[in-house]
Amino acid sequence: MSKQYSQLKAMLAITKASLRAAFRSPQGVFFSLFFPIVLIVIFGSLGRNSGVSVDVAFDKQSDTTGLVYHQLADNELLDIQHGTPQEIDDLLKKGRITAKIRVVPVKDSNTTKYNIHLITSSASMRDYGVLRSILENSIQKMDAALFPGRPSVAFISQEMVEGRKYKQIDFFLPGMIGFSLIGAAIFGIAFSFYSLKETLVLKRLYSTPIRKPYIVLGEGIARVIFQLTTVVVLIGFGYFFYHFTLAHGILTFLDMMLLSFLGLIVFMGFGFVISGLAKNQNVIPIYANLFMFPQYFLSGTFFPKSALPLGLQKVINFLPLTALNDAMRNVAFEGSSLFSCWKEIGILTIWGIIVYAIAIRVFKWE
Repeated sequence: MSKQYSQLKAMLAITKASLRAAFRSPQGVFFSLFFPIVLIVIFGSLGRNSGVSVDVAFDKQSDTTGLVYHQLADNELLDIQHGTPQEIDDLLKKGRITAKIRVVPVKDSNTTKYNIHLITSSASMRDYGVLRSILENSIQKMDAALFPGRPSVAFISQEMVEGRKYKQIDFFLPGMIGFSLIGAAIFGIAFSFYSLKETLVLKRLYSTPIRKPYIVLGEGIARVIFQLTTVVVLIGFGYFFYHFTLAHGILTFLDMMLLSFLGLIVFMGFGFVISGLAKNQNVIPIYANLFMFPQYFLSGTFFPKSALPLGLQKVINFLPLTALNDAMRNVAFEGSSLFSCWKEIGILTIWGIIVYAIAIRVFKWE
């Protein structure tokens, strides 16, 4: 007599098989575990004040002998920039520093108070609230530790000087261009070349008189034309509808296109590497996101890098997307030349050399 069919055992068998498949799925593990962990780390870092720094400079007229000046100069949350008065004023007008600080004593009855005078510009207001918070906290600590029971040792005043008006679109549009380029280049190249290999199209092409390099160049040129067209559309959309700043008009536009081309070539190299390493199409998103996803949030794409801990900022400056975003913003808003962006261009170039050296070794035709 045959045993009665157990629905419970069948259900448990399905559960076991499905659970095993879920844990063996790279995509499932990535988007269920790694993806949220990275978000927690990034946004958890944003919630901390410790380690967040603001770029400032001291005015030459500051009283450098007083306690208030030394307390501010030693504050780890203030990243003090140095230079000639003309260089500091230029940084302020371009928004490279949040404020120029002038610390001066003011006689008040029988006591001396210090005026922490903040000289800002319309281009430098993005981190002004953070700076005020840092300074107010420093004053409270000095009052509590050194001057209890007496009026505050210092107060804050502000002066606004002329500077280029900084709009939100001036920050976001270069970041969105970088976002578009890195995603489309890596996913586009990785998936297209893997598909060509999997369907044996590349092998068939190789059997024709066309040489291997021309096959790669043909695919690459098509990708470059398409992506640079999208950059033109993005810049035009931002300029005509949201008054995106092009500091020198058409010259700035051309500089942005050259930077986009360089960034695109570098990012395509990572696509070639991934298509060579991937054993199947399921792992391509994993490899791509391992490289791209942290950069989306760490490279100043959606929010300023100054919101991140200082130690992390020193590392992310060497990421390729950070270099592209920074160069784009310097050229577009500040009117910087490509020559003045030599550091960012150098970082992209080094990444390009490294990634194409790897791509040559791992790329497969089958």
